[in-house]
Amino acid sequence: MAPIGLDEIAVIGEGRTLYRPPRHDLLRLPLLGRLLKRRNGRLLLQLPLLLAALLLIYDGLTGPPLAPQNLATVGVWVHYRGLVMVALLLVGNLFCMGCPFTLPRTLARRLSGRGRRWPRALRNKWLAVAAFVAFLFLYEWLDLWAGPRLTAAVIIGYFAGAFVLEALFAESPFCKYVCPLGTFNFVASTVSPTQITVRDRDVCRACPGKECVNGSARVLGCGTELFPPTVRSNLDCVFCLDCARACPYDNVALAVRPPGRELVDDAWPRRWDVAFLVLVFTFAAVSNAFGMVPPFYDLLAWLAGALGTANEALLLALTFAALFLALPAATGLGAAWLSRAIVGRAEPLRVAFSRFAPAFVPLAVAVWLAHYGYHLAIGGLGIVPVLQSFLLAHGLSWLGNAPNWTLAALLPGGWLLPLQTIVVLTGFGLSLFVGQRIGRRDFEDRATAARALAPWLLVLLGLAVAALLTFNLPMEMRGSMLMGG
Repeated sequence: MAPIGLDEIAVIGEGRTLYRPPRHDLLRLPLLGRLLKRRNGRLLLQLPLLLAALLLIYDGLTGPPLAPQNLATVGVWVHYRGLVMVALLLVGNLFCMGCPFTLPRTLARRLSGRGRRWPRALRNKWLAVAAFVAFLFLYEWLDLWAGPRLTAAVIIGYFAGAFVLEALFAESPFCKYVCPLGTFNFVASTVSPTQITVRDRDVCRACPGKECVNGSARVLGCGTELFPPTVRSNLDCVFCLDCARACPYDNVALAVRPPGRELVDDAWPRRWDVAFLVLVFTFAAVSNAFGMVPPFYDLLAWLAGALGTANEALLLALTFAALFLALPAATGLGAAWLSRAIVGRAEPLRVAFSRFAPAFVPLAVAVWLAHYGYHLAIGGLGIVPVLQSFLLAHGLSWLGNAPNWTLAALLPGGWLLPLQTIVVLTGFGLSLFVGQRIGRRDFEDRATAARALAPWLLVLLGLAVAALLTFNLPMEMRGSMLMGG
């Protein structure tokens, strides 16, 4: 990678918050910190996830074609998504930290050498938005949740995509600009209780080599080219800790912070792409859950009749374009225009559009948690008979000789809707709190702040109501033996 200079570093870390020295640093813990900062410390998470990925690929390609009996579909679409949400809330972006898709990174970096830079026109979140929506579309159109072979192909595709882009470009564009999983984790991790920062910014100012971002002869620098003293947000950070391993002064910290602090700290750049990504992430949370209840299929049937076609790909593409892209764009622009008009402030629409975008994250994370947590709670124990069946098929036995296919739920079914309701209402309350804090920060008095927030509050309220109505409807229990596939 070409060395990053001071001028570029100033651009890398956008944001306007004051620096806070970390009070609690996980890298200072005696055992954990020492393990994470070791040269191969990331392998502690990557190797188990690599073995899991290879196991999923193997069973996906060779195992039972019935989704609830295959490790690939059960492991990915039931367990992975729910566990990622728990990890993001409790610790941070653990999946990106242990991402197995980046294991061939050293080899790819050697192939790229001082290769091409990622095109400047693509150094934003527009491609990430497109990839995120495309992934959700393919999930629904191809019924990935029901296809072990297709699920294995998706995992292989991730390995191939990460390696190829890493080999072609002298940075990590797959993680930062393309990967749908990374995009999901980046946005959700803005509420996480951990963040990369530094202990003393003066040490970084005096550092001649900036090894944390440029790397050294022995250690790779930051793949996503973040300079730790300028990091204000988790939006682009994969938590790889390469910066901590490369720093010759042991000055990088994995700080514990109040969850979601960056949402109220003006830590995000006022850009169209970042704000739109957050709105898409939020609307997709509701729309993705809506895609698994009966009214969604009624909508597709009505659309098929209106257009005179039964082409599923076309019908889904039009529906996804409307719900995942057009609706957040129109709603966001309308709320931004109204907010600006109500307070009479002469400012670019981009600023009004992006100001309250952070307030959507708590509600979005809550809806994703309520949705993915539902599937995990419904089918969490289903992994036991699937693993039993896999081992028995390969001449082994574990926890008995016959799989118990009645195992499924982690929680009683009667608990789920109340828990979902509590989660969504909590997310809405936190979004309201963040919106109020943003308004007080950016406007001269509380009355003006309340007026500016009002249109956005209506959007948040509408999304919360839509989510609660959706969760009150019968939802497909995908990947569970209870629905037979």
